[in-house]
Amino acid sequence: MNQPTLSKDLSVAPFTPAEVDALRRDTPGCSHVVHLNYAGAGLMPTPVIQALHDHLDLEARIGGYEAAALREPEVRSFYTQAAQLLNTKPGNIAFTSSATDSYSRALSSIPFRRDDVILTTQDDFVSNQIQFLSCQKRFGVRVVHVENAPEGGVSLEDLDVKLRVLRPRLLAITHVPTNAGLVQPVYAIGKIAAQYPETYYLLDACQSAGQMTLDVQRLHCDFLSVTTRKFLRGPRGTGFLYISDKALQAGLEPLFLDMRGATWKEKDRYAPQPDATRFEDWEFAYALVLGSSKAIEYCLAIGEDRIEQRVKMLANNLRQGLQSLPGVRVLDRGPDVCGLVTFTVIGGEPVSLVQQMRNQHINIVPSYRDFAVLDFDEKGVSWALRASPHYLTTDQELNLFLSFFEKTIQ
Repeated sequence: MNQPTLSKDLSVAPFTPAEVDALRRDTPGCSHVVHLNYAGAGLMPTPVIQALHDHLDLEARIGGYEAAALREPEVRSFYTQAAQLLNTKPGNIAFTSSATDSYSRALSSIPFRRDDVILTTQDDFVSNQIQFLSCQKRFGVRVVHVENAPEGGVSLEDLDVKLRVLRPRLLAITHVPTNAGLVQPVYAIGKIAAQYPETYYLLDACQSAGQMTLDVQRLHCDFLSVTTRKFLRGPRGTGFLYISDKALQAGLEPLFLDMRGATWKEKDRYAPQPDATRFEDWEFAYALVLGSSKAIEYCLAIGEDRIEQRVKMLANNLRQGLQSLPGVRVLDRGPDVCGLVTFTVIGGEPVSLVQQMRNQHINIVPSYRDFAVLDFDEKGVSWALRASPHYLTTDQELNLFLSFFEKTIQ
């Protein structure tokens, strides 16, 4: 199916009702659910679904290796699309199975020594925090957290001080925490981080890719991890990793390479690939690579600036609606918030609330304290619900959710 017809001025033009209708017609799931879980996994559009089906059919007819060889030009286009999304070169992109897979490969490449510092935030993703603690236990590094600003998000002043005084081996930032709508000031962080080139900078863009523009040249990060299943609306089991020229030229490589990432030269010597391929594995699910390529292409055709504008508008409308409900406490705070709307209900029970919404064909998800210990303890809550609209969400769907939710909590 062709891409939906969109307005010509992609950088600033708001979505028209006709465009939203076209995007929804191009998304089979819109006929079945009110999907407010794009921060979990997005509803895939028809071109993505078709790419998956077509390649699986081809593999069934001629064989997996043979199908990959036949589709090699389309497979290469994934790297071109991903590079365009991030404003980099295809050789700086590695395909992976998820954002966490990307993140782990990047983290494993950092040459930690005992007493090195990992500098991170109060709001980094739970899997990242666990990996930092694992590095602390295994390598004897220290994990230090940047203080939050009074209004929420990273204190840029404290970040600068800790970078200057501690000289950390790694700075690790999550752009948008999975447990809140906070958007960290990553472009300002990048400017500060660039003043400390001895520190590697790993940026988790799992929740931001697909709902806002990402430009690695301005972000000044050495690594950036992405999933395609969320706001990019790609298939599950997919992600990619950006690796900077600085990191590649410094010889950073993942702890475990295979025959794709390196060449076995002699009995006791191997040579890593010169580009981001060294962070990949030999075995790919090529249907997922092709589906991811279509998902990124779809996002680029619409325009990230337009997407971000609409997502923020819908999310702000949802927050205002939730704040008007008795017993509901919206938890998002910070000078910049996005498409993740988190809230709790006094006296409520999260599993029951989610199930009652699901019974009405409305998708939201719960979060718990062990997903975000520092953030939830600061907010004084043990759980939250998360609703995440996207550009094809309608006001009618938000009103339907608010109406059903109000009845549910009465």
